[in-house]
Amino acid sequence: MTYFVLFLGLGFVLGGLAVASNPSPYYGVVGLVLGSVVGCGWLVSLGGSFVSLVLFMVYLGGMLVVFVYSVCLAADPFPEAWGDWRVLGWGVGMVLVLVVGVVVGDVEWWKMGVNTVDGGGVFVVRLDFGGVAMFYSWGVWMFLAAGWGLLLTLFV
Repeated sequence: MTYFVLFLGLGFVLGGLAVASNPSPYYGVVGLVLGSVVGCGWLVSLGGSFVSLVLFMVYLGGMLVVFVYSVCLAADPFPEAWGDWRVLGWGVGMVLVLVVGVVVGDVEWWKMGVNTVDGGGVFVVRLDFGGVAMFYSWGVWMFLAAGWGLLLTLFV
């Protein structure tokens, strides 16, 4: 199980890197789908089924619309692929910046861990369902502001 969770975490990071370093919007969709599927599988393996379902719907429902618009606006007859020399140089540069950041940042790896949903004990309400209740009660104004911003970007 530990190797499975580690594999899902690595797949999530690789999906995020694929979205961040895509040379063309056509290939960014592949990284987005990979990152969202693996990330939601990671949450399911840690016990948060409801949260992973909501995130999966938000990522694939909302973000794919953004990529469709960007693909329509950037219609290249010859899109760059990840194997091009210029794109490969950018990828190597990003990896070098990451390695330098980890070495200089002095990250203490032994203090990091993976917590499950009910890792602190047994409660009446699971933590992910309690988070949904807090999202709709405490975060209602932020939720409305985000919805208003999305509606505004649709018309502007």
